[in-house]
Amino acid sequence: MGVWQTFLVFAATYFVFMICGSLGYRIPAPNWKPEGWKPPNRQTLVTDGQVHADVAWKTPQFWLLWSVLTLNVTAGIGVLGMASPLLQEVFGGRLIGVKASFDELTLQQLSTIAATAAGFTGLLSLFNILGRIFWASLSDQVGRQATYMVFFLFGAALYAAIPWTADDGSLGLFVAFFCVILSMYGGGFATVPAYLADLFGSRMVSAIHGRLLTAWATAGVLGPVLVNYIREYQLSHGVPRAEAYSVTMYILAGLLAIGFVCNLMIQPVAKKHYMTRAQIAELDATNNANLARVDVGGGASTAVTSMGLVVGAWAAVSIPLAWGVYITLLKAIALFSQ
Repeated sequence: MGVWQTFLVFAATYFVFMICGSLGYRIPAPNWKPEGWKPPNRQTLVTDGQVHADVAWKTPQFWLLWSVLTLNVTAGIGVLGMASPLLQEVFGGRLIGVKASFDELTLQQLSTIAATAAGFTGLLSLFNILGRIFWASLSDQVGRQATYMVFFLFGAALYAAIPWTADDGSLGLFVAFFCVILSMYGGGFATVPAYLADLFGSRMVSAIHGRLLTAWATAGVLGPVLVNYIREYQLSHGVPRAEAYSVTMYILAGLLAIGFVCNLMIQPVAKKHYMTRAQIAELDATNNANLARVDVGGGASTAVTSMGLVVGAWAAVSIPLAWGVYITLLKAIALFSQ
């Protein structure tokens, strides 16, 4: 129907889902914990204080983590933007069972492999989702800093190995490496709020997270510009299409190596940055006032209503998600059926 019409549909859908989701949140009472809950024995970066949002962004930890997120997302967005054309230009006619390079294909064949590549990008989106669940859960056990170490070390190795899979013509490894890379891209987003809470405390993590997301905005510009500029430069100098991405992958691997160093430099926040007891008491008073305005109700009828809302909310999310996963898997199977 057109680009702007599509964006209007996106906007309406996001509005409904995000508003409905936000109405289900409640701020728990200060110091509330689930019955029987015990904190895991893990990373040393977990603070025992609270840092105000206006102070957090002035600490070196904030800017190191800002750099960590920027570099991780720059590499992730860069590779996400090049995944589909890279697949098409490297494997060419093989994607549709034809022995021909990308430049030798007809317009109809190009259209067919573009549809096949769309299934590839759908598969990457699926691993983006799975990575947010898997890596964030893993970080609860091994720590946020250690999880990001895996992102940078393992990620850099995979980025550097992509040109080898392309030269070797190994479609299976090519797709597998990209899927793992995109899982770590999604995992980075899912893990960073908890990383912030560990460093600065949980009381003002939302405000701090909002400021940290300027890193995402920066990477959203830097990643595609970097990838597209390098590609166009190489093509203009006669580099074959199938080889035009190798240098880019090595550069992105280098960015991840820098991110590894930034992550390694993150240390616990100094206690001088902690909020005072008076500041925390004032914050608690504000939260208590907000809780007082919420009628939480009680009794069996409330429990039944809450359970119905939970079931309905999960159905609203799970049904379209399951359909999307089904379609993605069908296209992924078609990708390897040639």
